[in-house]
Amino acid sequence: MQATDTVLMIEPIAFGYNAQTAENNYFQVEQKDSDTQQKALEEFNSFVEKLRAKEVNVITVKDTLEPHSPDSIFPNNWVSFHSDGKVVLYPMFAPNRRVERRKDILETIKNQGFKIDKVDDLSHFENEDRFLEGTGSMIFDHDYKIAYGSVSLRLDEDLFRKFCAEFGFTPVVFHSFQNVGDQRLPIYHTNVMMCIADQFAIICLDCIDDELEREKVQEVIKSTDKELIEISEDQMQQFAGNMLQVRNSEGKTFLVMSETAFKSLTKEQISGIEKYSEIIYSDLHTIETNGGGSARCMLAEVFLPKS
Repeated sequence: MQATDTVLMIEPIAFGYNAQTAENNYFQVEQKDSDTQQKALEEFNSFVEKLRAKEVNVITVKDTLEPHSPDSIFPNNWVSFHSDGKVVLYPMFAPNRRVERRKDILETIKNQGFKIDKVDDLSHFENEDRFLEGTGSMIFDHDYKIAYGSVSLRLDEDLFRKFCAEFGFTPVVFHSFQNVGDQRLPIYHTNVMMCIADQFAIICLDCIDDELEREKVQEVIKSTDKELIEISEDQMQQFAGNMLQVRNSEGKTFLVMSETAFKSLTKEQISGIEKYSEIIYSDLHTIETNGGGSARCMLAEVFLPKS
């Protein structure tokens, strides 16, 4: 099943701009002289309320003050929860993000009635400066067992292929770029430029500069009978690729995104999405600006079997 009805979200306690991740996350802009943590908490709580109002199961865990982890609001990068009972812990690029991996969070998930049979810890690859940042760097098509990955400092191609072989995914490897000043630089996470849902896919094809890679990605998406909804680079910069499809307890699906992303969409794009899923959007301006991540980054999907 492509969409889960349960997500993990980490409540921020000391959220802020992270200079370590800003090295290659070109979406980040530090907002000085503003109450960043308080605004981020308000955005977080409003987002959670909107999801729960649609009967999506949201498990929230509070961050801790020590050790300080300014990006803990984005848990999908360090952990993924799979339908076969496996949990995967991932190697992270920024040293101050590695402390986000907390065993007590896994215990909380189990206490919510989910079964964890095995934990695969890949974090030791950090010692080799090789990284694979979870469902930030990889986009899964669960129904067709395909994984899309844009190569960057946060997605090591060999690690990606190894992961896919172990978990039974077919890897689709490509390179995507964005304009940063007068340069064309790699996009840090695949999930800011594409989203795979059950019956449609949203993608910024203009970010894939290599024509053969671009055609290959399109061919694979079309082979899964999904409608392809293309977004522009400008829309991608406004987090229109950073979306996630979820469902509620009754099986109804929703496409979750930020208000920034929603406002960037055309009427035709919105109609294309709403043919398949209702849209949920929330104001995440402070989180997006300082953290360089949006709605999808805040949601760690829980596909684990019930215990």
